[in-house]
Amino acid sequence: MPQHLTVGHLLRELQGLDPSLPLRLAINPDFPFAHYAGAKVVLHEGKAFISDDGQEGYLPSGASNAFGWA
Repeated sequence: MPQHLTVGHLLRELQGLDPSLPLRLAINPDFPFAHYAGAKVVLHEGKAFISDDGQEGYLPSGASNAFGWA
């Protein structure tokens, strides 16, 4: 996935998924946690921002392995 992700790329990645799936952000490969994605998108200076809405807990090892963080 490109470092400079665009809205279009993210939409293409998500379009084939079940829309009822919960979405989490995987943060920090050295100490991996799953975080809730905020429900609001803020546009500022030509960029879209999605907030972190709190930590759910440790990222499952299977997800960490899939990212290549293990």
